[in-house]
Amino acid sequence: MHVLIVKTSSMGDVLHTLPALTDAMQAIPDIRFDWVVEENFAQIPSWHPAVDKVLPVAIRRWRKHWFGSQQREERVLFKRDLQSRDYDVVIDAQGLIKSAALVTRLAKGVKHGQDSRSAREPFASWWYDKRHEINKQQHAVERTRELFAKSLGYEQPAMQGDYAIASHFFATLPEDAHQYLVFLHATTRDNKHWPEAHWRELIELVQPTGLRIKLPWGAEHEHQRALRMAEGFGHVEVLPKLTLEQVAQQLAGARAVVSVDTGLSHLTAALDRPNITLFGPTDPGLIGGYGKNQHELRGENGTMQAISADKVMGKLQELL
Repeated sequence: MHVLIVKTSSMGDVLHTLPALTDAMQAIPDIRFDWVVEENFAQIPSWHPAVDKVLPVAIRRWRKHWFGSQQREERVLFKRDLQSRDYDVVIDAQGLIKSAALVTRLAKGVKHGQDSRSAREPFASWWYDKRHEINKQQHAVERTRELFAKSLGYEQPAMQGDYAIASHFFATLPEDAHQYLVFLHATTRDNKHWPEAHWRELIELVQPTGLRIKLPWGAEHEHQRALRMAEGFGHVEVLPKLTLEQVAQQLAGARAVVSVDTGLSHLTAALDRPNITLFGPTDPGLIGGYGKNQHELRGENGTMQAISADKVMGKLQELL
Protein backbone atom coordinates (compact mmCIF):
# COMPACT_ATOMS: atom_id res chain seq x y z
CA MET A 1 0.00 0.00 0.00
CA HIS A 2 1.31 3.43 -0.95
CA VAL A 3 -0.04 6.49 0.87
CA LEU A 4 0.45 10.20 0.29
CA ILE A 5 0.56 12.48 3.33
CA VAL A 6 -0.21 16.18 3.02
CA LYS A 7 1.20 17.91 6.10
CA THR A 8 3.15 20.93 5.00
CA SER A 9 3.92 22.98 8.14
CA SER A 10 4.76 24.10 10.79
CA MET A 11 7.79 22.28 12.26
CA GLY A 12 5.83 21.18 15.33
CA ASP A 13 2.87 20.01 13.23
CA VAL A 14 5.13 18.01 10.92
CA LEU A 15 6.84 16.34 13.88
CA HIS A 16 3.48 15.61 15.53
CA THR A 17 2.53 13.55 12.46
CA LEU A 18 5.39 11.06 12.80
CA PRO A 19 3.85 8.76 15.46
CA ALA A 20 0.86 8.15 13.17
CA LEU A 21 3.24 6.74 10.54
CA THR A 22 4.73 4.42 13.14
CA ASP A 23 1.25 3.15 14.09
CA ALA A 24 0.43 2.50 10.43
CA MET A 25 3.77 0.80 9.78
CA GLN A 26 3.14 -1.62 12.65
CA ALA A 27 -0.48 -2.29 11.63
CA ILE A 28 0.16 -2.64 7.88
CA PRO A 29 3.68 -4.08 7.35
CA ASP A 30 3.91 -3.32 3.60
CA ILE A 31 2.77 0.31 3.86
CA ARG A 32 4.97 3.07 2.42
CA PHE A 33 4.52 6.83 2.47
CA ASP A 34 5.28 9.82 0.28
CA TRP A 35 4.96 13.19 2.02
CA VAL A 36 4.22 16.73 0.79
CA VAL A 37 5.91 19.20 3.15
CA GLU A 38 7.13 22.81 3.11
CA GLU A 39 10.67 23.02 1.73
CA ASN A 40 12.13 24.31 5.04
CA PHE A 41 11.04 21.12 6.82
CA ALA A 42 11.78 18.63 4.04
CA GLN A 43 14.50 16.87 6.04
CA ILE A 44 12.12 15.76 8.80
CA PRO A 45 9.99 13.15 6.96
CA SER A 46 13.13 11.54 5.50
CA TRP A 47 14.20 10.52 9.01
CA HIS A 48 11.23 8.14 9.40
CA PRO A 49 11.77 4.55 8.19
CA ALA A 50 8.35 4.31 6.50
CA VAL A 51 8.85 7.30 4.18
CA ASP A 52 9.92 6.63 0.58
CA LYS A 53 9.77 10.06 -1.02
CA VAL A 54 9.56 13.64 0.18
CA LEU A 55 7.86 16.14 -2.11
CA PRO A 56 8.91 19.67 -1.04
CA VAL A 57 6.36 22.41 -1.65
CA ALA A 58 6.90 26.17 -1.29
CA ILE A 59 3.44 27.62 -0.69
CA ARG A 60 4.79 30.13 1.82
CA ARG A 61 7.37 31.43 -0.63
CA TRP A 62 5.11 31.24 -3.70
CA ARG A 63 2.42 33.37 -2.05
CA LYS A 64 4.79 36.36 -2.00
CA HIS A 65 5.05 36.38 -5.83
CA TRP A 66 2.30 33.99 -6.92
CA PHE A 67 2.31 35.05 -10.59
CA GLY A 68 6.08 35.29 -11.02
CA SER A 69 7.55 33.17 -13.83
CA GLN A 70 9.83 31.20 -11.50
CA GLN A 71 6.98 30.49 -9.10
CA ARG A 72 4.70 29.33 -11.94
CA GLU A 73 7.39 27.01 -13.27
CA GLU A 74 8.02 25.56 -9.79
CA ARG A 75 4.29 24.89 -9.35
CA VAL A 76 4.13 23.11 -12.72
CA LEU A 77 7.08 20.88 -11.78
CA PHE A 78 5.59 20.18 -8.35
CA LYS A 79 2.22 19.19 -9.89
CA ARG A 80 3.98 16.88 -12.35
CA ASP A 81 5.91 15.21 -9.53
CA LEU A 82 2.79 14.94 -7.34
CA GLN A 83 0.75 13.29 -10.12
CA SER A 84 3.48 10.88 -11.23
CA ARG A 85 2.07 8.20 -8.90
CA ASP A 86 -1.42 6.84 -8.23
CA TYR A 87 -1.85 6.47 -4.47
CA ASP A 88 -4.04 3.96 -2.67
CA VAL A 89 -4.89 6.61 -0.08
CA VAL A 90 -4.24 10.35 0.24
CA ILE A 91 -4.39 11.73 3.81
CA ASP A 92 -4.66 15.48 4.29
CA ALA A 93 -3.48 15.89 7.88
CA GLN A 94 -3.25 19.68 7.56
CA GLY A 95 -6.96 20.47 7.55
CA LEU A 96 -6.52 23.87 5.90
CA ILE A 97 -8.10 25.28 2.73
CA LYS A 98 -4.72 26.09 1.17
CA SER A 99 -3.40 22.52 1.56
CA ALA A 100 -6.67 20.97 0.39
CA ALA A 101 -7.11 23.26 -2.62
CA LEU A 102 -3.49 23.59 -3.73
CA VAL A 103 -2.21 20.07 -3.01
CA THR A 104 -4.72 17.42 -1.93
CA ARG A 105 -7.23 17.95 -4.75
CA LEU A 106 -4.44 17.52 -7.34
CA ALA A 107 -3.22 14.17 -5.98
CA LYS A 108 -4.34 10.88 -7.51
CA GLY A 109 -6.04 8.63 -4.98
CA VAL A 110 -8.94 8.42 -2.52
CA LYS A 111 -8.67 11.56 -0.40
CA HIS A 112 -9.20 11.36 3.37
CA GLY A 113 -9.35 14.17 5.90
CA GLN A 114 -11.19 15.56 8.89
CA ASP A 115 -14.87 16.42 8.58
CA SER A 116 -16.14 19.99 8.82
CA ARG A 117 -16.63 19.72 12.59
CA SER A 118 -13.05 18.55 13.14
CA ALA A 119 -10.86 20.38 10.60
CA ARG A 120 -9.08 23.60 11.57
CA GLU A 121 -10.78 25.22 8.57
CA PRO A 122 -14.15 23.46 8.01
CA PHE A 123 -14.35 24.35 4.30
CA ALA A 124 -11.21 22.25 3.65
CA SER A 125 -13.32 19.09 4.03
CA TRP A 126 -15.06 19.83 0.70
CA TRP A 127 -12.03 18.46 -1.16
CA TYR A 128 -12.05 15.06 0.60
CA ASP A 129 -13.71 11.86 -0.63
CA LYS A 130 -13.80 10.39 2.90
CA ARG A 131 -14.38 12.64 5.92
CA HIS A 132 -13.66 11.53 9.48
CA GLU A 133 -14.81 12.94 12.78
CA ILE A 134 -11.77 13.42 15.02
CA ASN A 135 -11.96 14.26 18.70
CA LYS A 136 -10.60 17.79 19.17
CA GLN A 137 -10.12 17.42 22.94
CA GLN A 138 -6.84 15.51 22.71
CA HIS A 139 -3.23 16.28 21.92
CA ALA A 140 -2.36 17.10 18.29
CA VAL A 141 -0.36 13.85 18.06
CA GLU A 142 -3.37 11.80 19.14
CA ARG A 143 -5.69 13.60 16.70
CA THR A 144 -3.40 12.70 13.82
CA ARG A 145 -3.04 9.12 15.05
CA GLU A 146 -6.84 8.85 15.10
CA LEU A 147 -7.10 10.29 11.58
CA PHE A 148 -4.59 7.78 10.19
CA ALA A 149 -6.26 4.84 11.95
CA LYS A 150 -9.68 5.75 10.54
CA SER A 151 -8.32 6.51 7.06
CA LEU A 152 -6.33 3.27 6.81
CA GLY A 153 -8.72 0.96 8.67
CA TYR A 154 -6.85 -0.23 11.75
CA GLU A 155 -7.43 0.19 15.47
CA GLN A 156 -5.46 3.04 17.03
CA PRO A 157 -2.92 1.65 19.55
CA ALA A 158 -3.55 2.56 23.19
CA MET A 159 0.11 3.12 24.07
CA GLN A 160 1.94 6.43 23.73
CA GLY A 161 2.94 7.26 20.16
CA ASP A 162 6.47 6.60 18.89
CA TYR A 163 8.13 9.18 16.60
CA ALA A 164 10.62 6.49 15.41
CA ILE A 165 13.33 8.97 14.36
CA ALA A 166 15.78 8.90 17.28
CA SER A 167 17.55 5.82 15.89
CA HIS A 168 18.31 7.76 12.69
CA PHE A 169 20.86 9.77 14.68
CA PHE A 170 22.47 7.01 16.77
CA ALA A 171 25.38 6.57 14.37
CA THR A 172 26.14 10.30 14.14
CA LEU A 173 26.01 11.46 17.75
CA PRO A 174 28.62 14.11 18.67
CA GLU A 175 31.82 12.86 20.33
CA ASP A 176 30.82 14.61 23.56
CA ALA A 177 27.33 13.09 23.63
CA HIS A 178 25.55 13.22 27.01
CA GLN A 179 28.20 15.55 28.44
CA TYR A 180 26.38 18.78 27.57
CA LEU A 181 23.07 20.61 27.75
CA VAL A 182 21.37 22.50 24.92
CA PHE A 183 19.56 25.75 25.62
CA LEU A 184 16.97 26.61 22.93
CA HIS A 185 16.61 30.35 23.45
CA ALA A 186 15.15 31.44 20.09
CA THR A 187 11.47 31.75 19.26
CA THR A 188 9.36 33.85 16.92
CA ARG A 189 7.31 36.00 19.31
CA ASP A 190 8.87 38.50 21.71
CA ASN A 191 6.51 37.59 24.57
CA LYS A 192 7.62 33.94 24.36
CA HIS A 193 11.27 34.83 25.03
CA TRP A 194 12.84 34.15 28.43
CA PRO A 195 14.89 37.20 29.50
CA GLU A 196 18.60 37.05 28.69
CA ALA A 197 19.41 37.88 32.32
CA HIS A 198 17.50 34.75 33.40
CA TRP A 199 19.39 32.63 30.86
CA ARG A 200 22.73 33.96 32.14
CA GLU A 201 21.71 33.25 35.72
CA LEU A 202 20.83 29.67 34.76
CA ILE A 203 24.14 29.31 32.92
CA GLU A 204 25.93 30.34 36.10
CA LEU A 205 23.91 27.87 38.19
CA VAL A 206 24.85 25.03 35.80
CA GLN A 207 28.60 25.74 36.00
CA PRO A 208 29.29 23.63 39.16
CA THR A 209 27.80 20.52 37.50
CA GLY A 210 30.71 20.32 35.03
CA LEU A 211 28.33 20.09 32.09
CA ARG A 212 28.91 22.22 29.02
CA ILE A 213 26.12 24.24 27.42
CA LYS A 214 25.54 24.57 23.67
CA LEU A 215 23.58 27.43 22.12
CA PRO A 216 22.21 26.93 18.58
CA TRP A 217 20.74 29.77 16.51
CA GLY A 218 19.16 30.41 13.13
CA ALA A 219 18.94 34.11 12.28
CA GLU A 220 21.65 36.70 12.96
CA HIS A 221 19.74 38.39 15.79
CA GLU A 222 19.56 34.98 17.50
CA HIS A 223 23.31 34.60 16.98
CA GLN A 224 23.91 37.94 18.70
CA ARG A 225 21.68 36.91 21.61
CA ALA A 226 23.63 33.66 21.99
CA LEU A 227 26.92 35.59 22.04
CA ARG A 228 25.59 37.90 24.77
CA MET A 229 24.36 34.93 26.80
CA ALA A 230 27.73 33.16 26.53
CA GLU A 231 29.93 36.19 27.27
CA GLY A 232 32.33 35.51 30.15
CA PHE A 233 31.41 31.83 30.57
CA GLY A 234 34.01 29.21 29.62
CA HIS A 235 31.54 26.31 29.72
CA VAL A 236 29.24 27.76 27.03
CA GLU A 237 29.66 27.15 23.29
CA VAL A 238 27.84 29.19 20.66
CA LEU A 239 27.38 26.73 17.81
CA PRO A 240 27.99 27.70 14.16
CA LYS A 241 25.00 28.06 11.85
CA LEU A 242 23.66 24.53 11.33
CA THR A 243 21.20 22.74 9.08
CA LEU A 244 18.10 21.27 10.70
CA GLU A 245 19.67 17.81 10.56
CA GLN A 246 22.82 19.09 12.27
CA VAL A 247 20.75 20.74 15.00
CA ALA A 248 18.93 17.43 15.46
CA GLN A 249 22.29 15.65 15.86
CA GLN A 250 23.25 18.08 18.62
CA LEU A 251 19.89 17.64 20.35
CA ALA A 252 20.08 13.84 20.05
CA GLY A 253 23.37 13.88 21.98
CA ALA A 254 22.25 16.26 24.74
CA ARG A 255 22.04 15.15 28.34
CA ALA A 256 19.00 17.43 28.66
CA VAL A 257 17.48 20.49 26.99
CA VAL A 258 15.93 23.71 28.27
CA SER A 259 13.78 25.47 25.70
CA VAL A 260 11.24 28.18 25.09
CA ASP A 261 8.08 27.46 23.08
CA THR A 262 9.59 26.74 19.66
CA GLY A 263 9.56 24.09 16.94
CA LEU A 264 12.94 22.79 18.10
CA SER A 265 11.37 21.95 21.46
CA HIS A 266 9.06 19.53 19.62
CA LEU A 267 12.10 18.13 17.79
CA THR A 268 13.72 17.48 21.18
CA ALA A 269 10.62 15.53 22.24
CA ALA A 270 10.68 13.55 18.99
CA LEU A 271 14.30 12.58 19.74
CA ASP A 272 13.33 11.30 23.21
CA ARG A 273 15.63 13.75 25.02
CA PRO A 274 14.73 15.09 28.49
CA ASN A 275 13.36 18.59 28.00
CA ILE A 276 12.05 21.47 30.10
CA THR A 277 9.92 23.86 28.05
CA LEU A 278 9.18 27.33 29.42
CA PHE A 279 5.74 28.73 28.67
CA GLY A 280 4.42 32.23 29.26
CA PRO A 281 1.50 33.56 27.20
CA THR A 282 0.93 30.31 25.30
CA ASP A 283 -0.94 27.43 26.89
CA PRO A 284 0.81 24.09 26.22
CA GLY A 285 -2.60 22.42 26.45
CA LEU A 286 -3.11 20.17 23.45
CA ILE A 287 0.05 21.23 21.57
CA GLY A 288 2.74 21.00 24.26
CA GLY A 289 5.65 18.57 24.42
CA TYR A 290 4.58 15.01 23.63
CA GLY A 291 6.90 12.14 24.44
CA LYS A 292 9.18 10.71 27.07
CA ASN A 293 10.59 12.95 29.81
CA GLN A 294 8.90 16.16 28.65
CA HIS A 295 8.34 18.79 31.35
CA GLU A 296 6.69 22.20 31.36
CA LEU A 297 7.10 25.31 33.51
CA ARG A 298 4.57 28.12 33.18
CA GLY A 299 5.05 31.69 34.29
CA GLU A 300 2.46 33.20 36.61
CA ASN A 301 0.05 35.59 34.88
CA GLY A 302 1.34 34.30 31.54
CA THR A 303 4.68 36.07 31.74
CA MET A 304 8.05 34.49 31.00
CA GLN A 305 9.80 36.85 33.46
CA ALA A 306 7.96 35.12 36.31
CA ILE A 307 9.88 31.85 35.73
CA SER A 308 13.02 32.09 37.87
CA ALA A 309 16.38 30.56 37.00
CA ASP A 310 16.34 28.82 40.41
CA LYS A 311 13.07 27.09 39.54
CA VAL A 312 14.39 25.91 36.18
CA MET A 313 17.62 24.70 37.80
CA GLY A 314 15.66 22.77 40.40
CA LYS A 315 13.73 20.97 37.66
CA LEU A 316 16.94 20.42 35.69
CA GLN A 317 18.62 18.80 38.71
CA GLU A 318 15.71 16.34 38.92
CA LEU A 319 16.36 15.31 35.30
CA LEU A 320 20.13 15.03 35.78
